[in-house]
Amino acid sequence: MARQIKRIFRSSRNRMLGGVCGGLAEYLGVDATLVRIVYVLLSIVSAAFPGILIYLIAWLVIPRDL
Repeated sequence: MARQIKRIFRSSRNRMLGGVCGGLAEYLGVDATLVRIVYVLLSIVSAAFPGILIYLIAWLVIPRDL
């Protein structure tokens, strides 16, 4: 029996900007609000710039769901 590989996609249903946090939440099976809060807190702690850069890269690299 073949095992299906779970992939991450940017969410088109659960998005605020690019759907990165929504897609990550769907992949992990948690609430998108929790992922967004954790992302914002980590961005603030890391002086914001790396968090913004990581989000932009993820927006470009992670494909959108169909």
